[in-house]
Order: sequence, then structure tokens, then C-alpha cells
Amino acid sequence: MTGVSLLLSFVLDREKTFLGLKKGGRMLFNILHPFLNILILISIMLFFIPEPLIVRYLGANSGWYGFGIAAFIGSITLIPGFISYPLAATLLQQGATYAVVAVFMTTMMMVGVVTLPLEIKYFGKKAAILRNFLNLIAAIIIGIFMGWLM
Repeated sequence: MTGVSLLLSFVLDREKTFLGLKKGGRMLFNILHPFLNILILISIMLFFIPEPLIVRYLGANSGWYGFGIAAFIGSITLIPGFISYPLAATLLQQGATYAVVAVFMTTMMMVGVVTLPLEIKYFGKKAAILRNFLNLIAAIIIGIFMGWLM
């Protein structure tokens, strides 16, 4: 599908197609360096955290405690979305449950404790806190649903 779209774009306007490919290549190059750095850092961290520890605190028997840990860490973590997926896969391989990983990823994307002062500045205190609180509740609900589903 991508190849057909690229060919069609090339036929319609060669100049814009080359410009788009050049711009996309630069974007890929710019994102590759931080992606690899964070992936390496996460891999090193997970190497030093023993698997039994992950299973104990994020595994099937962690219950609400596991949800709380995942929600806390996800809320304060500033990791881009494209890095969270390999991290989630690694956590699942290490023994974390789908429910806990869902809470972690959802809070990481939707709750921003670190960015809260900036949100308060632009959206106001009430809106920023309400948005984060409602997204935290949504993350817990999504985690429960994923636990039930999986």
C-alpha cells in the first residue's frame, strides 16, 4: 500500500515526493538517536532488576498494589509513546500482567505529573488537575478491563 501510494505520488508530483521523502528521512534520523538511547537505558535497567522482583510487584498476585505501582511510575515517566511499546513487551516477558502493563502505559500517555505545572499555566489549576485525575481513573478502568479480557 505504501509503495503504491509512493508511486502514485511520484507520478503526480516528483518534486513534492522527493521533498517528502527527504523530510521523512530527516525525521527518522532525528528520532532514531533518542529512541536507541532510551531503549538501551531501559534494557540496562531491566537487566539489573531481577525477574522475581518484577513478578512480585507487577505480576498476577500483585493485585491493587501492582496497579498502584504501575500508575505511579507511569504518571511520573516522560517516555515517548514509540518507546513504551518495547518496554511493555519486555515487562510482559518478565512476568508483569497485561492489566498492570495497561495501567502503566495508559498513565504514561494520559497522566502527566511532571508536566502538571505547565498544564496549570496554560489550562488553569482546576482543568489540569481534573484532566489528570479523570485520566488516572480511566487508566485503572482500562487496566481492569484488560485484566478481565486477557
